[in-house]
Amino acid sequence: MDAFTPKPEDRFTFGLWTVGWQARDPFGDASRAPLDPVESVHRLAELGAYGVTFHDDDLLAVEPDRDRAVDAFKRALAGTGLKVPMATTNLFTHPVFKDGAFTSNDRDVRRYAIRKVMRNLDLAAELGATTYVCWGGREGAESDAAKDIRAALSRYKEAMDLLGSYVIDKGYDIRFAIEPKPNEPRGDILLPTVGHALAFINELEHADRVGLNPEVGHEQMAGLNFVHGIAQALWHGKLFHIDLNGQHGPKYDQDFIFGHGDVKSAFFLVDLLENGGYDGPRHFDYKPLRTEDASDVWDSAAANMRTYLILKEKSKAFRADPEVREALVNSRVGELAEPTLAPGETLADLEREDFDVDKLAERGFHFTRLNQLAIEHLLGVR
Repeated sequence: MDAFTPKPEDRFTFGLWTVGWQARDPFGDASRAPLDPVESVHRLAELGAYGVTFHDDDLLAVEPDRDRAVDAFKRALAGTGLKVPMATTNLFTHPVFKDGAFTSNDRDVRRYAIRKVMRNLDLAAELGATTYVCWGGREGAESDAAKDIRAALSRYKEAMDLLGSYVIDKGYDIRFAIEPKPNEPRGDILLPTVGHALAFINELEHADRVGLNPEVGHEQMAGLNFVHGIAQALWHGKLFHIDLNGQHGPKYDQDFIFGHGDVKSAFFLVDLLENGGYDGPRHFDYKPLRTEDASDVWDSAAANMRTYLILKEKSKAFRADPEVREALVNSRVGELAEPTLAPGETLADLEREDFDVDKLAERGFHFTRLNQLAIEHLLGVR
């Protein structure tokens, strides 16, 4: 066992839909057989994971009877000690959700979607989950003529308010986490980015119970900086959960192994999570490559955790490096934490101050040096 062998205290979690993905895509049928959730629980426990998460339909991968499937899942959890920190509901696979769930133009579909979530909230609470993720994969449109977006947002708010009231009335210790995504499977999805979701949350009746579950690939699909998005979510106190994976730029949602995309961004993300006050699970929402067989699935699961732990060690080394500390001072990084006006100062004090603008403009920030040090740590030459 080396320093990069995961342990339950690392709080790594996986969705059943990740290792259980059959590798079916828009252009090809499944290349792997269905995976029993019970096997997933046992194999993830053997690899050192802390917990497992699920959509309601994930439990029915090999056992169509819900009660028997749930009982088998519970026994597997009890036998391995794996936790269920988060749960969610599949509101996107069945054709009934082709125009959305909470925002479908069909009122009966909206009513069914809310009831489906309520049923799985009961199971989530029973299994000890404290976070409930809401990904609106079908909440959107392909045509601007097809949906009144203002009305859709009202219906979205209505659903979140009703579900918030439901968990409060039931006494469940559950918070909701909205997962933004710009597109796919819909042409455009509502609440496409961290910023959109934060603005929406402010309008909710139970806003204190609703936060974010940002995903690496989803923000990068929109050409955005995921590290910045996570920093803002932390700043708002709204990072309730996080989905880790890999992505190569603004294209379709690739769901690569964590770090198998933009590794520099992954490095700074791990640095932020480990030093920025986030204390939740490190959840992997990825897909084993379609080219891989059943045994390779577990290699990919292990690779997510190992990569995270490698980047965590590199973050520690980066922050402990005396040259990095000196570079941080030279770049005035710490100065940004100082209030622009000192205690007791007023705007009148600024009006009286004499600024030599040309002299200020001559100051360099030496960011190149700082960035190069990060690269050298990441490449393992320091």
